Amino acid sequence: MSSAASMSSSMVLATRSLGIAVCIAVCAAACTDDHITITRLPATAAPQQIAGSVNGPAVEEDLNPRLLRRFKPLAAPVAQRPQALVDLGRMLYYEPLLSIDRKISCNSCHPLDQYGVTHSAVSIGIGGTHGRRNAPSTFNASLEFAQFWDGRAASIAEQVKGPMLNPGEMGMNEATLVTRLSAIDDYRRAFSASFPASPQPISLENVSLAIAEFERGLLTPARWDQYLAGDLTALSTKEKAGAKIFANLGCMVCHEGQLLGGSMFQKVGVIIPWTNQNDRGRAELSHNVVDDMTFKVPSLRNVVRTAPYFHDGSVATLTVAIQMMARHQLGVSLTDEEDSAIESWMGSLTGTIPMDYVRPPTLPAANRP
Repeated sequence: MSSAASMSSSMVLATRSLGIAVCIAVCAAACTDDHITITRLPATAAPQQIAGSVNGPAVEEDLNPRLLRRFKPLAAPVAQRPQALVDLGRMLYYEPLLSIDRKISCNSCHPLDQYGVTHSAVSIGIGGTHGRRNAPSTFNASLEFAQFWDGRAASIAEQVKGPMLNPGEMGMNEATLVTRLSAIDDYRRAFSASFPASPQPISLENVSLAIAEFERGLLTPARWDQYLAGDLTALSTKEKAGAKIFANLGCMVCHEGQLLGGSMFQKVGVIIPWTNQNDRGRAELSHNVVDDMTFKVPSLRNVVRTAPYFHDGSVATLTVAIQMMARHQLGVSLTDEEDSAIESWMGSLTGTIPMDYVRPPTLPAANRP
C-alpha cells in the first residue's frame, strides 16, 4: 500500500471513530441533561410498573421538556400551493401510463389507502421483476433530507424519476412518456395550465415536479404531535413509558426531529454486524469505506402500519425489528416489557390518512389494460 493510500485509510478510520465518539457523547449528554437512567425490569413487570421504573419512582410520568426538544410536531402543508399543479400531480400518481407496459403507477408500489406501502419485502415492477430494496412510504417523505435508502436523490422530484426510468420498475423513457401523454387532450390542457411558461409543458421534468407537488400534501399528523403540542392526555401511560425507554436507550440520537428519522445516514450493525451483508448501502455509490453498510435512517411515522422493515424488507414484525435495532445498534437485549412499551409508543406515531386528498381521481380516457 502506498503512503498516500495508508494516510487515506487512517483518515477514514479516524473519521469513523470521531463520528462514533460524537454520537456517544450526544447520547450521554441528552441522558444526563434529562436525568435518564436505564432500569431493567423484572420479567413479570406490568405496564404500570414500566411507567414508574423508567426514570425511577420519583420522576413524573410525562417526558421532560428538554428531552422533547429533540422532536418537533409535523409541519403543516405549504400554504397556497398551486391547485392545478396538485391536481395534475394526483392524476399522474395514479396514472399507469407512466410505465412502459401501461400497468404500473406510483400508487401500485405506494398505495395511499395502505399508508403508502404494499407490505411486501420488495415491490414488483414490469414483467414481474422484483426490486432489490423495500419501498418506503410516500407519506411524509417530502420532509426527509434525502430520498431512497442510499440517499441518491436530493428531492422528491428527483426521486420520482428513478422508478419511472428504472428498467425493472416502470421501464419508461422520456420520449415515450412525452408522446403518450401528448396524445391525450386532458393532459395537454392540464400541463399547459400548470406550466404556462414552459415551451414544452409535457416533459419528464414537469411530470416529476407535478407528482412531487402532490406528494407534499401527503402528511399524517398523529397523537404524538398532539402530545408535543402540549396535550398530555394524548398518550397513554404505557406509551409515555415506551417513549422514555426509547430515549433512555439513545434511539433518539438518530430517530429525532419531526419525522423521528429521515434526517441523517447511519451505519447498520454498529455493535453487532448486520445479518444481510449483500447490500453495502451508500458505499455502492460512493465507493468509500466510510459509507459501507450505511443507509438513511428511516422515519418512524406510521411504522406500526408499514411492515415489513429495514432496507431489505426482511423483518415481518415490529417486535422483532425493535429487538434487532437494540441488539445490532446498541448492544442491548430488551425485555419483553420494554419492547412492548416501545411498540406501544410507536402506535402513537400512526397518523390520519387525508382520505379526501388521496382519493383516486378520474383519469383521462386512454388505452389502458
